[in-house]
Amino acid sequence: MSDQDSTSMDESSLFSATVVCPAPVCRQFWKAGNYDIGHGSKATSQSIDVKNHLCVHPMFLHSNATSHKWAFGAIAELLDNAFDEIQNGATFVVIDKIPNPRDGNPALLIQDDGGGMDPEAIRHCMSFGFSAKKSKTSIGQYGNGFKTSTMRLGADVIVFSRHLKERSPTQSIGLLSYTFLRQTGCNKIVVPVVDYEFNASTGKYGPILPHGKKHFSLNLSMLLQWSPYSTEDELLLQFDDIGQHGTKIVIYNLWLNDEGHMELDFDSDVEDICINRGPKLFQKGKHVNPIYDQHMANLYHYSLRIYSSILYLRIPQCFRIILRGRVVEHHNIANDLKFWEIILYRPHIGGNVEVPVLTTIGFLKDAPHVNIHGFNVYHRNRLILPFWRVVKNTTNSNARGVVGVLEANFIEPTHNKQDFEKTSLFQRLEDRLKQMTMEYWDSHCELIGYQQVKKTRAPVPSQESLYSRTHGCSEPVLMNHSCHVVDSSKDASSAIGSFQFAGTTPPHVSARNPGKPVDSYQISSQQGLHTKWKQHKPPVELEHAKRHKGSGPDSTDILCNREEKAVSESQDQETLSIMQENEKLQSQLLEYEKTEQELNLKMQQLKRQLEDVRCEYAELLAESESLNSIEENG
Repeated sequence: MSDQDSTSMDESSLFSATVVCPAPVCRQFWKAGNYDIGHGSKATSQSIDVKNHLCVHPMFLHSNATSHKWAFGAIAELLDNAFDEIQNGATFVVIDKIPNPRDGNPALLIQDDGGGMDPEAIRHCMSFGFSAKKSKTSIGQYGNGFKTSTMRLGADVIVFSRHLKERSPTQSIGLLSYTFLRQTGCNKIVVPVVDYEFNASTGKYGPILPHGKKHFSLNLSMLLQWSPYSTEDELLLQFDDIGQHGTKIVIYNLWLNDEGHMELDFDSDVEDICINRGPKLFQKGKHVNPIYDQHMANLYHYSLRIYSSILYLRIPQCFRIILRGRVVEHHNIANDLKFWEIILYRPHIGGNVEVPVLTTIGFLKDAPHVNIHGFNVYHRNRLILPFWRVVKNTTNSNARGVVGVLEANFIEPTHNKQDFEKTSLFQRLEDRLKQMTMEYWDSHCELIGYQQVKKTRAPVPSQESLYSRTHGCSEPVLMNHSCHVVDSSKDASSAIGSFQFAGTTPPHVSARNPGKPVDSYQISSQQGLHTKWKQHKPPVELEHAKRHKGSGPDSTDILCNREEKAVSESQDQETLSIMQENEKLQSQLLEYEKTEQELNLKMQQLKRQLEDVRCEYAELLAESESLNSIEENG
């Protein structure tokens, strides 16, 4: 049993429970928190080995899981764990429906081929607050995601994990069962875990007995009584498709929604997992706005395939998300935008420290026919806020169709990774994104058929080629000619994906408050090169751009052609040469970084293959010795 947050149970209490694994008293998640101590078995506090340590009541499993209001948010937590295993050689994660052998009801399977967990790691996984993820690139960090997510999706979960250690491979099985805890009336969380280790002499896995055979048998008995598998052979059979290393999670006794329907819908689409909407919501063929109803901004709420396609900003080519037998195609929302711009925002995170944040903003390709607006905000590559509406009131068409994409690693997400902590940094980001949205709308609404908003703008100096608008300062701040300009010949998604390689610019200073640093941003655009514009935009859009040209200091032409103006106005060939050389070096740096990442992944894979070969060699050696022994005895 897990040593951190569980406790032992004596044999009389164990075998007094029913043999068949029953469902919880209430199968509806939001009503399942009513916990009556003493229901079912007479396993009370007197029958539990009381020790002088902090106890966690089983009711906490349910209350802790309520942090996930949305079932897909819980599944995303489990996908994050698999995604973090890429550094340990993971190449896929599988999400599927499997039958529960006990009763035939659907169970949810999530499986990866990552490094797996050794006996200590699986106990940390099933305890609270343990996290060995120290890398800045890891998504998980709190050590709570497994418990909240699995208990949000179903009443019970069983975990199978195989790990390759330097000494010998191990495999472990752990059970976290709300059903078991309720039916036996436990007032402490009991987590049965059994471990096996590969024996090179026999070529088989044998039990690890650190606390004796009786303790192992007690844990195994609980697993067989309350898991979907009734024999030890059935349990061990689950490792056959894991391979040399990896983890398999089976969540069963899945929750029902308030209408009594299963919350996860496996039947509407055999290649997807959906949220059961119930009879009250709109059905196919009865759309008020078919374009909106079928748009990603709406469908991700109900379709796991669509949500998982945008869940990560970047996915390595060596990794796949396989949902119900079909690979999920990664989708970059920035590719759905037209008339896009890339805005470099530099928030101050303390003292004089600035962090560069690239935001791609533009109109959805379906604009103005859909009233969708919002920013897709990622943190450490993981989507936290999809289509976050920073402009709340769009009834007067303001911000209609304006969508953005950015990665904000300078703010911290909440524990369920569905929102950000409401800090002053977050509030400043919200204010900045709202300002970006309205400025973009004012300057570009004519391109989708709306009348351009006429506003008085600060005069633009004739020498300006690139400028940054600073918080609390209406006058443009002249920038050094060596500033890096985002190459508009690349698509929006590539710019977002490689923001960390953009050139740096000197810290900006408020014109009204010299020496006082402020948040700032600079702009580049899709229309920066006429060849790009003419090649990809239809004539009617080009005509809109011509009419928009020269209409004011914030017009599209001025925002979009600053790189050309910088060259034509300065006529400084030396500066241009330096800028071009800088671009070349930045491109080389990007290639080197990409090559380094690929080599690191390849090295990890080779290490795994070497471990696999060693394990196979040990098995063959054991088999050979066994055959020699038989021949000698024969």
